Amino acid sequence: MARQFEQYESTLLETLECMMYLCVVTCCRCHGVLLHGPPGCGKTLIAKATAREAGTRFINLDVSILTDKWYGESQKLVAAVFALAVKLQPCTIFIDEIDSFLRNRNSHDHEVTAMMKAQFMSLWDGLITEPNCTVIVMGATNRPQDLDRAILRRMPAAFHIGMPNVTQRRQILRLILECEPTAEDVDLNRMSKMTENFSGSDLRELCRNASVYRVRDYMRVSNAKKPEEDIISTDTLSDDDEFHDALRPITMEDLVISVNKMKESKVRTGALFMTPLDMD
Repeated sequence: MARQFEQYESTLLETLECMMYLCVVTCCRCHGVLLHGPPGCGKTLIAKATAREAGTRFINLDVSILTDKWYGESQKLVAAVFALAVKLQPCTIFIDEIDSFLRNRNSHDHEVTAMMKAQFMSLWDGLITEPNCTVIVMGATNRPQDLDRAILRRMPAAFHIGMPNVTQRRQILRLILECEPTAEDVDLNRMSKMTENFSGSDLRELCRNASVYRVRDYMRVSNAKKPEEDIISTDTLSDDDEFHDALRPITMEDLVISVNKMKESKVRTGALFMTPLDMD
């Protein structure tokens, strides 16, 4: 995966630099990038980070804003999005779950939907033919096979964002837990091996559940004590920092319990044993 990220970075960032500083080099231009892979692996985060690193404006396009009850207004809204992007260039237009908007066209499509798609692709072609345009359309999807062929043609740079490996899971866990107190028995190497087929989103949820256990323990102990005892309670805390300091650290047991519960849930839904092709 690290090699894929290097290719992704070199393709997009270097292309943006060529577009901004060497506009005469037509072979460097790339106006479409597709990120595909299982859910929860950071496709949206990668898109935002790339736009920030490249120094471009970022338009996170919500497809719902393109729909209107009045006939013909959707095409005007699509044109407005591209006009804004051109005005703000260098700019990245990002469409999450792009397959829900630009999926394969067929005879059952509503007339308005078909016209909106045609308008979008027509304006997109205008970006490609414009020599000095520095606008990129970037999309993310879990199902690239559902995209229209005309869209795939406009997105020559496609990257698969897969599940994190053992090393990457350890790094993700370290980043998530670095701001939380952890006990000395917490072994991230062991945790990274126990969380095979866990996405970055799953790892964050795992740590959140483990943190909830210590809050429950604190509340259970506080409620078990007599009211007259001088204890720290949520009613007497002056601020969140005091409450945070009163909690015990996250232990390895908390993390293991959280992993086992999440694995049980994944087994029931069949997500734990899905192959990359199944999840794409």
